[in-house]
Amino acid sequence: MNDTMYATPEMKAMNHPPVKFGKVGVLLVNLGTPDGTDFKSMRRYLREFLSDKRVIEWSRLFWYPILYGIVLNTRPGKVGKAYASIWNNDLNESYLRTYTRNQAEKMAESFASMDNVQVDWAMRYGTPSIASRVEALQKDGCEKILVFPLYPQYAAATTATVNDKVFETLLKMRWQPALRTVPPYHDDPVYIEELANSITNHLATLDWEPEVVLTSFHGIPKSYFMKGDPYHCQCYKTARLVRERLGWTKEKLQVTFQSRFGPEEWLQPYTDKTIEKMAQEGVKRIAVINPGFVSDCLETLEEIAEEAGEIFLHNGGEKFTHIPCLNDSAGGMRVLENVVRRELSGWA
Repeated sequence: MNDTMYATPEMKAMNHPPVKFGKVGVLLVNLGTPDGTDFKSMRRYLREFLSDKRVIEWSRLFWYPILYGIVLNTRPGKVGKAYASIWNNDLNESYLRTYTRNQAEKMAESFASMDNVQVDWAMRYGTPSIASRVEALQKDGCEKILVFPLYPQYAAATTATVNDKVFETLLKMRWQPALRTVPPYHDDPVYIEELANSITNHLATLDWEPEVVLTSFHGIPKSYFMKGDPYHCQCYKTARLVRERLGWTKEKLQVTFQSRFGPEEWLQPYTDKTIEKMAQEGVKRIAVINPGFVSDCLETLEEIAEEAGEIFLHNGGEKFTHIPCLNDSAGGMRVLENVVRRELSGWA
């Protein structure tokens, strides 16, 4: 009965349109992306992103005058230039959009033999929106939906805000699908294995050996951690498990945090400051990996591969390499599909 159109005699008598039913939806959700690098597109994206109370927890009375009076008039141009430097010009889109769509399409192929599973993707900020894809899945017969926030480590500013938006969408729906959300998978054995493999495989392509490998995670304000956000602990656990998998020391594989914004203190040590200090103290060869990012994006391609590399070389370092995210590679898809199959248990 999967994907079957049906109508009761009563519905037919009332000219009610046929209804699809019997499917299970899987919705992959990543952070978001602007539609273009121009000022207008960037401003629209940043307005939605920086208006999220999960992202900026300051009082609206304090934050909005800064956001609308300063940030949205100055930051779109700067961020637009950064995006332009790493834009996927072949498809005229960000690589985050490219990889997220590819992940959804590849996952759909892997579930092709299960005719009741339908895979889709969305962005928390920008397009395609969460609301549009949840509604589309429901209309296409998905009575159950598994929402997968694409963040291995849980943070209120990432995982929680994705779930918030899904629940907000359901508030407006008369016929709600049953819902499951994917929990963090920061210590999942397959995830740890593929991270370790990606490090080993990348280093094997080099003609030099890094003295230090940094695991650079996206930062959050320290105040969020003090309020009970488990993100900091989950990042350190991921790094520890990868280190143990590789048989390395704490000195060989270290944890740092990147992407600070605003005047608050954020989780430390800071990636940029650590890289600068290492170079100044005589470290000549380093590699950086971003285990908290499922896909390469502005924060990995521009902030780390470009900016961090420049900082290291400018301060006396000699060799720098960025280890790509798992993206839509075979290993990356193995991680995502492993999580989805586990969380679909009993549904598909």
